[in-house]
Amino acid sequence: MNPFALLEKHFHGNSAALDIVYRHSRLVADKALFIAKSAHATSDELRFVEEAALLHDIGVSGIHAPKLHCFGSEPYIRHGIIGRRILEAEGLPRHALVCERHIGVGLTAHEIAAQKLPLPDREMSPIDACERIVALADLFYSKKGGELDHEKSPAQVRRDLSKFGPEKVAIFEGWLAEFGLTSGALPPAAFIK
Repeated sequence: MNPFALLEKHFHGNSAALDIVYRHSRLVADKALFIAKSAHATSDELRFVEEAALLHDIGVSGIHAPKLHCFGSEPYIRHGIIGRRILEAEGLPRHALVCERHIGVGLTAHEIAAQKLPLPDREMSPIDACERIVALADLFYSKKGGELDHEKSPAQVRRDLSKFGPEKVAIFEGWLAEFGLTSGALPPAAFIK
């Protein structure tokens, strides 16, 4: 399986959007691989984590976000479920779940209903370690213009998550502890390879 070829296929020649998503996803994949190696992941788990991280934002191809050069019809919040649909159709059901469950530290059915988010009324939080690793790595990077190559510090991630409640920060702290990163100090992606 070639993640870049799948991204190219679904970005339909939109090279500007593909460049943003691929650069972001490569950084996320490098960080995710570092975390997975620190957690003593198997070679199969490492391969899956890298593929899933490279594909986690494939659903951005179907959203409306002019700043990302995307002109689809769906709001940004739906990129996870769009990605799930794409990857299920590609015969990648496990990768598809990473797409759906990587938003922040996950979304609960209660949050979706209470906030009236345009999403299916179901749990969309990472369940297994590989899903949590990709979601954790993604928290350190943005696709916003001017921030694409900037890695957030753990303190910045905490601040970002605190806007959504202390329980989101607690989940982040739990993930750091789960993967032996309790110091909060993660080397920048540039030093991971």
